[in-house]
Amino acid sequence: MSASPSPWWSPHRHADRRPALLTRNRIVASLRGHFAARDFVEVEAAALQVSPGNEAHLSAFATSVIGNDGAESRLYLHTSPEFACKKLLAAGETRLFSLARVFRNRERGPLHHPEFTMLEWYRAGQDYEVLMRDCAEILALAAEEAQVRTLRFRGRESDPFAAFERLTLAEAFERHAGIDLLATIAADGSTDRDALAAGLAARGLRVAPDDTWADLFSRVLVASIEPKLGDGRPTILCEYPVSEAALARPSPRDPRVAERFELYACGVELANAFGELTDPHEQRRRFEAEMAEKARVYGESYPIDEDFLAALAIMPEASGIALGLDRLVMLAVGAPRIDDVIWTPVADSPALSGSAA
Repeated sequence: MSASPSPWWSPHRHADRRPALLTRNRIVASLRGHFAARDFVEVEAAALQVSPGNEAHLSAFATSVIGNDGAESRLYLHTSPEFACKKLLAAGETRLFSLARVFRNRERGPLHHPEFTMLEWYRAGQDYEVLMRDCAEILALAAEEAQVRTLRFRGRESDPFAAFERLTLAEAFERHAGIDLLATIAADGSTDRDALAAGLAARGLRVAPDDTWADLFSRVLVASIEPKLGDGRPTILCEYPVSEAALARPSPRDPRVAERFELYACGVELANAFGELTDPHEQRRRFEAEMAEKARVYGESYPIDEDFLAALAIMPEASGIALGLDRLVMLAVGAPRIDDVIWTPVADSPALSGSAA
């Protein structure tokens, strides 16, 4: 039986980790300067929120808040500062960014940590494609601070200075899985589960009787597409189906897809961006659908932040993006695990390490 590794605070192990951690500090400092030079204001979002987010497969940490009278109420540690940042857009901020500690349950592995740092930034009145240019600048910035020309993860490489590949979900499904994705989506955004199941079955991919369209979509994405993204150069994967973009507005070019993209390098998802949905009625409908799915799969759901929906009604048109800072640092220093670039990682345990990799 092999001995357990030394804790992160043991002097010899800390000495090995310290160069990557100092690089992390340089990247953070450079990011703050980058945004300040572009007239962004840094904001701090409270970690305690009425709702931690309303996406079906995000799991949160709950806590009890005790008032002066001894009465208890439930709050959650946020999974993203998104709701708070959008309230600030409604309040009148036009360019803002946040380096927020966020918390996600049911997540531990080489790319996942229950507490991590999310870099989010928002641009009022600007199209979400501007965020693609922001991403190019930020990847180059991280590489420069790490004094490298190549991002690396477990034997894979990506050039952060190269022009990004741009690929729609429809193109990715056709190229990497031979499936016509848009043929399974109606003009109103509704999906045809049986049509997508037939596409998977024809290519030998597993289909279970209780799989939903979303289950099948995710299976193809994870098994056949994501491993091929960001090789050699970063990839922008864009135009997600509307049903897979709960907080994004529909594309004016095709109502079946939304203004959502994700950024990949070395097969690793780094960022998730939206042209923001600002219709509170449609947002409520989507949240309710997401929570119904969460209840079906996990037997629980989270409350809807009514204050957020009220703010959404006066929020300006905007674009916003969330980027995993720890993952960016990982790729810049070539670390194999996210814990290697976190100053004080949460103690591991068999229960935690048994979750998703």
